[in-house]
Amino acid sequence: MKQYTVTDSPYGPLTLVADDGVLCGLYMTDQRHRPAQETFGTRDDTLFAEAQEQLKAYFAGDLTEFTVPLRLNGTPFQRTVWDQLCRIPYGETRTYGELAGALGAPAASRAVGLANGRNPVGIIVPCHRVIGANGSLTGYGGGLERKQRLLDFERGAALF
Repeated sequence: MKQYTVTDSPYGPLTLVADDGVLCGLYMTDQRHRPAQETFGTRDDTLFAEAQEQLKAYFAGDLTEFTVPLRLNGTPFQRTVWDQLCRIPYGETRTYGELAGALGAPAASRAVGLANGRNPVGIIVPCHRVIGANGSLTGYGGGLERKQRLLDFERGAALF
């Protein structure tokens, strides 16, 4: 059974989605690959206290690693990529090629990029920490401006 709530953030409203009480989605407004609203189930503003507290602490600069339980629905390869994303330390970045190498598939940077773009739990699974091989910002479902703001925030350049 899916349920959702909407919470405010410095990056605009975030829609949190749970499946049987476990967080399975975090979507920004106008996010690429955002599922249709009707797939989120019924609204329940009481179910997401832990995720909301961790997000609040993150945006306050007091939390650098999320521990909220997740249910990441995707292919085995996507889940492996998303697991690697969670290993990128706060305030650091990795390239798509570095992630592919960490997976033992150095030629799979394009597939890593596609899986990264389908990450269903943005911010908590930090796909914003992945950059192009030349250090440039590339694709981000929430938009490149948000990606830059998140990276700047984590590097201490912009506090909210």
